[in-house]
Amino acid sequence: MTVNQQIEHWLTTHKNAKASKNRPFVTLSYAQSWDGSITTRAGESLALSGNEATQLTHQLRSLHDGILVGIGTVLTDDPQLTVREWSGANPQPIVLDSRLRMPPSARLCQHPDQNCWVLTSLTDDSEFGSQVEIITLAGDADGRVNLANALNLLWKKGITMLMVEGGSQVITAFLKAQLADALVLTIAPTLVGGYKGVGNLGLSSKLQLPQIRPLNTQMLGDDLIMWGNLQYQELVEL
Repeated sequence: MTVNQQIEHWLTTHKNAKASKNRPFVTLSYAQSWDGSITTRAGESLALSGNEATQLTHQLRSLHDGILVGIGTVLTDDPQLTVREWSGANPQPIVLDSRLRMPPSARLCQHPDQNCWVLTSLTDDSEFGSQVEIITLAGDADGRVNLANALNLLWKKGITMLMVEGGSQVITAFLKAQLADALVLTIAPTLVGGYKGVGNLGLSSKLQLPQIRPLNTQMLGDDLIMWGNLQYQELVEL
C-alpha cells in the first residue's frame, strides 16, 4: 500500500473502533524541519511541506469530522482548513481563542459550507457574521479554554475524530494534557533553526515523555512522514 493508503487504513481502524472516552479521537498533524522548527520565529508563516505531503494533509482533513487550530495560526496564516488537494468533505473548522481575538475578516468566517466554531473563555460581545458560532467555556487557571471540557463539548456536538494542525502552543497544550491520541508528522529536508513545534512540556522524568508506538515511517516525495499512536507513561499533573 502507498503511504496515503496506510495512514487512511490506520485512522479508519481507529474510527471504526468507536472507543468512546466522551471525547473525540485526536490526531496531531503538522510539518516541521529536520531540526524540529515549524517556522523561523513565532508569528511568521513558513511553508515546509512538498506537494505530496500537502495532498496528504488534505486527505487527513477529509478523514476527520473536525479540524482545530489556535488563534495564533488564524492571525498568522489565515487558513481555510478545507479539503482542496484531495476528494472528500470539509471538516468542521474550530478555533481555540480564549481572548476572542478572531478577526471577522478571517477566511474561516467565510467558510464555504460550515459555520466556524470559536471556543473562548470570554462572554461574546462581538459582532460576527452568521457563519461564526461563539462557544464560551470555563477557563483554566491561566484563563485559557479548558481542553478536556472543550473536547467533551465537541463530542456532544458530533465530533468523533478531531485533527489538530497547530500552532505550537496548541500542540504543546494537547500533549501536556495527554489528550492527543495520534501523530502524523511531516519532516521536510531542511534546517531552519527557528520556532519549535513542541514547546516545554514541563516534565521532569523520562518516563513521562510521550512515546510514539508503534512508529511508522515512509518517504513521500522529498519529505519523511512519521505516524503512530501516542502513548503516555504517567499522568501529568497540570
